[in-house]
Amino acid sequence: MSRYAVIGGGPAGLYFAALAKSLDPTREITVWERNAADDTFGFGVVFSDETLDGIAAADPVIAAAMEAEFARWSDIDIHYRGRVETSGGHGFAAIARMRLLQIMQQRCLDLGVDVRFQSVAPTAAELSAEYDLVVAADGVNSLTRTAFADVFQPSLDMRDCRYMWLGTDRVFEAFTFIIAETPHGPMQVHAYPFSNERSTFIVEMTERTWAAADLTDECGPARLTELLADHLGGHKLITNNSKWLRFTTVRNQTWRHNNIVLLGDAAHTAHFSIGSGTKLAMEDALALAANIQRHNDIATALERYEADRRPVVHSTQRAAQASLEWFETIEHAVGKEPEQFAFNLLTRSRRVTYDNLRQRDPAYVSRLDNWFGDGNPPLFQPYRLGDRRLRNRIVSAPITLDAAVDGVPGDVEFAHLAGKALGGSGLVLTGRTAVEPEGRKTVNCTGLYSSEQVDAWRRITDFVHEHTGSLIGVQLNHGSRDLNRPVQEIAAAFARAARHAADAGFDVIELQAGHGNLISAHLSPLTSPRINREFPLRVLESMLGELPVIVRISAVDWAPGGTTIEDAVETAAAFMAAGAAAIDVSSGEVVPHEKPLYGRSYQTPFAERIRADVGAPTIAVGGISSADDANSIVLAGRADLVAIGHAQLHDPSWPLHAAASLDYAGEGAFWPAMHRAGSGRPPSAGRARPQLSLRDKEDSLHRRWRTNG
Repeated sequence: MSRYAVIGGGPAGLYFAALAKSLDPTREITVWERNAADDTFGFGVVFSDETLDGIAAADPVIAAAMEAEFARWSDIDIHYRGRVETSGGHGFAAIARMRLLQIMQQRCLDLGVDVRFQSVAPTAAELSAEYDLVVAADGVNSLTRTAFADVFQPSLDMRDCRYMWLGTDRVFEAFTFIIAETPHGPMQVHAYPFSNERSTFIVEMTERTWAAADLTDECGPARLTELLADHLGGHKLITNNSKWLRFTTVRNQTWRHNNIVLLGDAAHTAHFSIGSGTKLAMEDALALAANIQRHNDIATALERYEADRRPVVHSTQRAAQASLEWFETIEHAVGKEPEQFAFNLLTRSRRVTYDNLRQRDPAYVSRLDNWFGDGNPPLFQPYRLGDRRLRNRIVSAPITLDAAVDGVPGDVEFAHLAGKALGGSGLVLTGRTAVEPEGRKTVNCTGLYSSEQVDAWRRITDFVHEHTGSLIGVQLNHGSRDLNRPVQEIAAAFARAARHAADAGFDVIELQAGHGNLISAHLSPLTSPRINREFPLRVLESMLGELPVIVRISAVDWAPGGTTIEDAVETAAAFMAAGAAAIDVSSGEVVPHEKPLYGRSYQTPFAERIRADVGAPTIAVGGISSADDANSIVLAGRADLVAIGHAQLHDPSWPLHAAASLDYAGEGAFWPAMHRAGSGRPPSAGRARPQLSLRDKEDSLHRRWRTNG
């Protein structure tokens, strides 16, 4: 007979006990809970349909009892500036936390689990000597985790925002976000119904707003009732041990130690704005019970449990972190039009996207497309950069090829840039191009300081203009870090290169002021005694008048003591005031000891912050690989343009293939004549071969006539 000890009688501990006992009635399972059976904190808890499917399969008795109590809805309502934006098709269920605990308590009682309320558990070390398994479900302030901190190696990240968990007798009809712009600053409410009589009502705000509003635990509910009166509609707020808290994200290097295992909040937490900690905890319990049933020895079962759950928890925490940071910086998002603000909020964690919403609620996304432009996908709306018009919002990111001889671009550069232009990008940028011989980073860098180079570039730009719908720009760079070089010499070199760029037929110039190059070195405290914007601004001003100039910056250095996003906002504002057309927002590559947090669209928040605070057109770059993410970025107002790098190396026709996947065939997706027959999706089993239009047939015949004479 196996003996299991469970520390903590919350949803995680009780659910595990019930599942483990139902799978093997011979197990002796004891649960210690320090509170009384009818003590609970909080109000309602939320579950997704996916989680409920797992609960139903694991224990139909608990699932049926929960189902009978659920409040269900499928809409998300966003209240902002007197408007309510509604997105449907989401699928949620909520239940009162007290009722959930009662259901699980009864199930444990029926199965013969020994649940000891108002009882302090022995320590995990003591229990591990007497029991085969010790499950530490003792919450965010886990004593077990603390006792074995050298093994679990916890990381506790307490954030700055303040929140209070309340209830209300107003029954909302959907999951509701309320953004209230008070005299003290914006406050946000996360609200949802959990019964026919009650809703959860979590109020959150930045530390600045909380301090300005002079809120305390004692006066909080009364002051909030006053400040949020328009959204409560005469209803009252309800407290339940409600206090102002800061959210703590819990992470551990491992969740197991010998026969002791952490469960739920003891192991990990995720910000409440993306869902319920109870949901994660119950999923943990289900996975742990399944692995113990599947494997004969506890060590293997715990190893497999952690291996199964870690990727899921990591993904959830990553999404939760993005959501948490969005609400922490909500002051920078407030100001957008209601349509864009709502979409921005919905897509804040990157789990909900343009395509995802298009499947859930096509009418909602159609309304957004019509608000943003002409009803077509945002990515394929035109954009004006200075006096130049891009067909779409896609930029081929600058890729350095290092294949030039004496700075002269040859067939490699021609093939690369022509391929990107033929692939449908609105703007194609060259890799770093030196403004003088001493400015090359390698001997094979391209340059733009001689007539031979101008002629070679002209060959490429002429092809792009004649055969594609793309614009083409050159990234001008100086690769040295000699901070003592006279300013006037460097500025003169950039000015000459700008004139050469116009002579070479380029449409746009990008000034490389990031990634540790000469201009960048003046903008980071890690490479200069102080941030010195005077020299970079002098260089920019010397280039103006020929072509629109984009400036690329490294928004943050990803290293202690380096450039911060606040520094980047000031730098971007200075460049825009000096005449830049847009800011291309990259990061890092300034010092070798950087530690970037690589990931999907990982630099986009920097572009969004600069766009919001400076009012500058921005280009987002880094980790953007899908048309779905690109559409989401543009429609949410995180950036005006998206730069595609590695994804377009993999697929040079990424823009056109993105258009085809969206069934878009308008002016924003320019198919060159020689490729136009492939503008539809390729034929596959059960799909008819695409038919050529009359114009396509005429073009095809004309090409054959020219070829054959």
